[in-house]
Amino acid sequence: QVQLVESGGGSVQAGGSLRLSCAVFGYTIDRFCLGWFRQAPGKEREGVAAFYTGVGSAYYAASVKGRFTMSKDNAKNTVFLQMDSLKPEDTAIYYCARSPCTDAIKLTIDHGGTGYFGYWGQGTQVTVSS
Repeated sequence: QVQLVESGGGSVQAGGSLRLSCAVFGYTIDRFCLGWFRQAPGKEREGVAAFYTGVGSAYYAASVKGRFTMSKDNAKNTVFLQMDSLKPEDTAIYYCARSPCTDAIKLTIDHGGTGYFGYWGQGTQVTVSS
């Protein structure tokens, strides 16, 4: 059974850092791509980043590029989202999700929707205060 479990959220001041984890159960992470999305109160869910786990490369939304970094730990079957230089506008619930590795992933991150992301975690809250 496929399960994605996020953790690592919390409250920080602007300029601070957090590292989110997405622990994957039910398959080996290199078989599929994984993405991070977020949803702030009253706003639509938006793409944050996607990770091509098999090759270890990432794609980032313009709003987070240069501040957020994705990585993985195969031994733990987990991907991470390192978030630095956090801003109040980064406040949201963050979700990880699984997708087949296709070119459509970048469109989903850039333009929203769910694309081919078919398994989702329960989310973890990130709050950034000014």
